[in-house]
Amino acid sequence: MALLLATGITPCRAQPASVAATYRKLEVQIPMRDGALLHTSVYLPRDTSRTYPFLMQRTPYSVAPYGPDAYPARLGPSDAYEREGFIFVYQDVRGRYQSTGTWLEMTPHRPVKSGPADVDESTDAYDTIAWLLEHIPGHTGKVGLWGISYPGFYASASAIDAHPALVAVSPQAPVTDLWDGDDAFHNGAFMLAANYGFYQSFRPHRAPMLPQNQPRTPQPPEARDGYRYFLGAGQLQQSPSTPLGENEYWMAYFDHPMYDAHWQSRAIQRQIVPGIQWPPATLVVGGWYDAEDPNGPLLTWRALSATLGLSRARGSTDVAHHLVMGPWSHGQWGRDSATHLGPLQFGSATGVFFRDSIEFPFFMEHLKGAAPARLSAATLYDTGRDAWRRFSQWPEIDQPVQRWYLREAGRLDTIAPSAPAPTRALAPAAARGRAAQRRAPARATPAAAVVTQRDRYTSDPGAPVPYVERVVSGMARDYITDDQRFASRRPDVLTYRSAPLSRDVTVGGGVTVTLHVATTGTDADFVVRLIDEYPDSTGSDTLALRMSGYQRMVRGEPFRARYRRGFDRAVPFVPNRPDSLRFTLPDVLHTFRAGHRVMVQVSSSWFPLVDRNPQTFVPNIFRARPTDFRRADMTVFRTPAQASRIELPVLP
Repeated sequence: MALLLATGITPCRAQPASVAATYRKLEVQIPMRDGALLHTSVYLPRDTSRTYPFLMQRTPYSVAPYGPDAYPARLGPSDAYEREGFIFVYQDVRGRYQSTGTWLEMTPHRPVKSGPADVDESTDAYDTIAWLLEHIPGHTGKVGLWGISYPGFYASASAIDAHPALVAVSPQAPVTDLWDGDDAFHNGAFMLAANYGFYQSFRPHRAPMLPQNQPRTPQPPEARDGYRYFLGAGQLQQSPSTPLGENEYWMAYFDHPMYDAHWQSRAIQRQIVPGIQWPPATLVVGGWYDAEDPNGPLLTWRALSATLGLSRARGSTDVAHHLVMGPWSHGQWGRDSATHLGPLQFGSATGVFFRDSIEFPFFMEHLKGAAPARLSAATLYDTGRDAWRRFSQWPEIDQPVQRWYLREAGRLDTIAPSAPAPTRALAPAAARGRAAQRRAPARATPAAAVVTQRDRYTSDPGAPVPYVERVVSGMARDYITDDQRFASRRPDVLTYRSAPLSRDVTVGGGVTVTLHVATTGTDADFVVRLIDEYPDSTGSDTLALRMSGYQRMVRGEPFRARYRRGFDRAVPFVPNRPDSLRFTLPDVLHTFRAGHRVMVQVSSSWFPLVDRNPQTFVPNIFRARPTDFRRADMTVFRTPAQASRIELPVLP
């Protein structure tokens, strides 16, 4: 939901004068069925010798610039659309900026409408399209809709019970389920740094309002060092007393810390299967390195995939759904060439490829009847090979699973742990007879040897594991590309490494984690990072030397273990009693090259990317007191019966 990336109209090298020369602007207030008026900017080509399809975006971030003579620097997803010619439509969603009505965070969809008062984002899009078709001249009768981040949510919502004229939709990095892996929560852990920064600017306001009147919470100078700043703030329990505590959107997280009806009703992917009857063509886009919405595109894609068989059973044979996942941060595909991210070099302009060879042909095919784009169901970037791959479905079915077990001495192995052999102390005791055996049972029994089949570390909320080594003010949007060697050196991070791989291993899909654990406390978080460790380089190649020994995070996720029995209920740990948790990281497509190592890191904090767990069970962590935060010893078991592991779905 990053503000700078999700604005309705993005800047580029073009000047507003060039837009004004070829387009004329209308500002209209479009009435909704319940009487709300949605401010809409319409840009019509000055060439009226032909007709044009509509290309629309709906946004909560303002359709500035306002005024009939004020023009943006660019129209559409890229320059190609402006040159080709479309009727561009940008709309302030209800309750934001110049639109009336009440704005809701992730407006719940109403599957049953009993009257004009029953409105949601689907009805607002429907009413907008109906008005445009009736009142705007020179159109072809076809509408496309796209958006990145929060506008991506509105794109998804608009496709449910869609107007028949809506023929093509592209939700890009769509906010889909705030609790399930998008901006707010990941497996119950709150994404602190990103949201604290976001809600300083994204606040309730009275509509209509112009952007320059939008209030903003000032950020103190000491916040430049986010780790020290958030640690000094004493966790979130002090936040309500700050100006941010006046933001009702922010306070909703305090009131709904678990996956209750509030969040479930706002999970738009839950409404896609029953809501889409004959769905418009859909292009879902996301980035493997998206720090804000890594799971939204994948949740949306899975829901859309389920509609394919449903639609065909109802007689529709021309349904077109596509997924694109590239090596990008949040929205990077729409704003630059995307040749690199952090230290990673891709060897090609992946953003240009997407815009010119996927996105533009998709909209041209469905809105203008151009030659078929011939897109695969899934076009995905292999982040280990730095190459695009195409799939007829995603994820692949019946994939073999490669299990990697956490083993002794920091090893990661495909061989499961076995029962320990009897210790050498048994032999002399046996030789001395039964009396000698009775005198030394603690050292001699296999049960005592099992104690070695576990690893322990101390987790201290007062000194949590940082998520990056560098000093940043909040969430570094490229943190996923950072070298993880700094974490490997910490005593409160367990690190397991495989031997160098003898051949390439391609992982495609969700990575499943099984941890058998115990804690001396009553609550805990567990953070698991899957890492590609590069070999040491001895050559003279500059890039190879720079990446020598690099520990590249492929995917990392926290899990708030109070939700190990279900995300709708919190269960404390019994101190020192072994327990288990199992969860799946969002999909990856990554090839671990021969000579590289597979690495897994386990810790209990990731700060301030994720808020701190007090490690004592409290009803609501958001309202924990300073005295609730206590050190705890964490144990990870690796016995035959408690074999902690990760499961990698492999591809040929």
